[in-house]
Amino acid sequence: MKWNHWLVVAGVLLLANARGADAPATQAATAATVPTTGVVPIIDRVQKSIYGKTLDGADIEEYTLTNKKGAEVKILTFGATIAELSMPDHDGKFANVVLAASTPENFLRFGQPASVMGRVANRIAGAKFTLERKDYTLFANDGPNTLHGGKVGFNKVNWKAEIPSLAKDAGQAVKLTYVSKDGEEGFPGTLTTTLTYTLTEENVLRLEYSATTDQATPINFTNHAYFNLAGGAGDSKSYELMINADKYTVADDKLIPTGEIAPVKDTPFDFTQPTALGARADKLGTVQHYDASYVLNRDKVADHTLALAARVTEPTTGRIVEVWTTEPGLQIYTSQLGARTGRGAGFVTLETQHFPDSIHHPNFPNTVLKPGEKFTSETEYRFSAK
Repeated sequence: MKWNHWLVVAGVLLLANARGADAPATQAATAATVPTTGVVPIIDRVQKSIYGKTLDGADIEEYTLTNKKGAEVKILTFGATIAELSMPDHDGKFANVVLAASTPENFLRFGQPASVMGRVANRIAGAKFTLERKDYTLFANDGPNTLHGGKVGFNKVNWKAEIPSLAKDAGQAVKLTYVSKDGEEGFPGTLTTTLTYTLTEENVLRLEYSATTDQATPINFTNHAYFNLAGGAGDSKSYELMINADKYTVADDKLIPTGEIAPVKDTPFDFTQPTALGARADKLGTVQHYDASYVLNRDKVADHTLALAARVTEPTTGRIVEVWTTEPGLQIYTSQLGARTGRGAGFVTLETQHFPDSIHHPNFPNTVLKPGEKFTSETEYRFSAK
């Protein structure tokens, strides 16, 4: 998805290249923050600390989950954010594989890519929709369209955290809950959303979503993490990507789907075989990067069953991440891949979700949740090294 680019300059991650609607709106929670202090062990290999404070004085909590192999993930309640994800390379050396803000101040001011997008991730054309014969108008924050839930999406609110009970050796977890009130950002119904992050002993980061509502409403959740498998260094042109998708959603110049679902064969979007991200950069026009929605191959997979969506291999460290999901789609967004890649660290997003602007396309998988229904979704990022 279009977002700002995160740059590493002299070892410090900065936010740059804001482009109009791409720049996140300054959220109401921007405020002075405090350093992380008072680390408190909750249970074995789960620690809680205070990352900072919102403008209204609420604590932004940070939960650190660690497995027996030394892998670690830090989760923030603000935006249900992955602040850090440390995984080993082929030599057993650990490094953070998601790009992040360099300070709490920058995080609160600019947002963070590895946050959860909602109530509706991706785009809604015209910042409006009709549902059950009622018209709804949203905040237009991407030109005339709505992107990632509007001005204050789920990535800009403080979630409530708790530690769930897990079976022995099932890993460590933190469960986050956010209640979005009726009318928030123009959407109907009070929506209760939960997200459980689990770090397993096999170096798998699992995301489990659930949601209920008291009125019919569109929903679409995803984590927008910028993955840099080299530990925050170098560009991503040589990353080897495989996507388990024979088709993609055709979009216009504003990245709004036309409704057509087309084959990837003989296009720059074909990653059905492992291919370097930058191999076809010259065929992407002036943009020289990917921002595309893929229709995952799920024909032979039962609903609500995990299926392989993508695999990324970083050649210098040997780090590999496989993405498994119950979702029908995968949004791929990358840093610049052409001859001029910019000053910063390269990245690729692996956003499991429904298709963009589904509310306006009856031929796309349904994104409307109704009272009495329960939405569930699961995604796993499975890390290894060779």
